[in-house]
Amino acid sequence: MHNLYYKGRIHTRLNHVKSGFNLEHTVKLGTEKKPLTLVVGSDVKKTEVAALVAENDLYANITVDDTVDEDIGELTTFLSKPKTATVQKKPNRNAPCLCGSDKKYKKCCG
Repeated sequence: MHNLYYKGRIHTRLNHVKSGFNLEHTVKLGTEKKPLTLVVGSDVKKTEVAALVAENDLYANITVDDTVDEDIGELTTFLSKPKTATVQKKPNRNAPCLCGSDKKYKKCCG
């Protein structure tokens, strides 16, 4: 059979195979499979960073090295991610008003 149907349509099976389900999953940073890589300058700083990692339920490989500059960039970017904003939904016209006046929303604040 030919790959094109009536009016030049591409075979659906071939189209699905080309752009279908992705089998190669990406591993999230900070998990057991892909821990954070952090470098600190002292043992005191290591305990502080380890407490932060444990508090946020993350996994990290923390190494102490006095000769190299401190590198905790992966942790700071993970902790400073913006949270998604949620907006309260406007009530329906016939729902009770949010101000507590026992009137319908359309008669009170709408």
